[in-house]
Amino acid sequence: MVIHYKCPNCGDDMSFDSESGKLTCLSCGRQDAIENFSDEFITTTFEENETKEYHCENCGAVLLTDADTVATTCSFCGAGVVIAERVSGTLAPSLVIPFSINKDEAVAAFKKWCKNGLVTPNDFMTADRIKKLTGMYVPFWMYDLNSRVRVSGSGTKVREYTSGDYIYTETSYYRIFRDINLDYMKVPVDASEKMEDGLMDKLEPYKYDQLKTFKTPYLAGYLAEKYNYDDKALLPRAKTKIQSFIDSYIHSTVSGYATFIPEQKEIESKKMKSYYVLLPIWMVTYHYRGKDYIFAMNGQTGKVVGKPPISRAKVAGWFGGIAAITLLIFRLVTFFMGGGLI
Repeated sequence: MVIHYKCPNCGDDMSFDSESGKLTCLSCGRQDAIENFSDEFITTTFEENETKEYHCENCGAVLLTDADTVATTCSFCGAGVVIAERVSGTLAPSLVIPFSINKDEAVAAFKKWCKNGLVTPNDFMTADRIKKLTGMYVPFWMYDLNSRVRVSGSGTKVREYTSGDYIYTETSYYRIFRDINLDYMKVPVDASEKMEDGLMDKLEPYKYDQLKTFKTPYLAGYLAEKYNYDDKALLPRAKTKIQSFIDSYIHSTVSGYATFIPEQKEIESKKMKSYYVLLPIWMVTYHYRGKDYIFAMNGQTGKVVGKPPISRAKVAGWFGGIAAITLLIFRLVTFFMGGGLI
């Protein structure tokens, strides 16, 4: 079953508008609040690796999708469609963060980001070389985790004082024990095998207070995929992601000590709850000097991640400038120490 949103007024295609947050018809301007839509999906299933054929209800053209596609656009008429059976049952997301940055804003934000590169070639943005810009919802699992942390170790406190003509340093040694209970809410882990984990991690954070109950109209006009890994498979990654925060919290509890050496540490993290969510991302393919560069942009905050080309001339200039400044400082220090200018 293909879900396709038609305007009740003029019959044209409707899509999600990131500015108003409503399902919008670009022809007549009609807007409908997404909260008013009722999601009544059929619950048919399909094989995991199945490539399936659908038909666009707008023009009748064939829509050939892979097994992961949840939402797409018709390559003939451009209509945004949602594959209903892939957002139903166990494949139904519970939450979504809608796009808040539209296509034009994404292009402008990307160009601004490129121009800020200190060692990016000057001609990198002198022409419109954006080859492809795709707005897509990437599947994530979010976890509410509880961590019980038991730590023991040794610490010192140092006190310096003066008595008569002498300065004394007193070092006191302590045994330190900590029994900590920590909750981490909505820890995100991307669930798509097509997306690079490191790239997705760098796009964080999102504004999770803007999570909304999932409705299919949010997907209209964008691409979307279903998850490849369930919440059990990705739970170890979620636990790994909070490790640095746990370590930081442990150290914050011993900030009054001059030194702290942990000798034994036990961490038991458990899942309290998991959520299947869709998060918005703009994928940018940029062509420069015969090579394509891939960038990703947070569709809510505009944060861009990726590796632009590097200008060798600028890098050489930076190192040359640093070397010149270092040499000047060395000569000035030598002069003021009585060595004279070299």
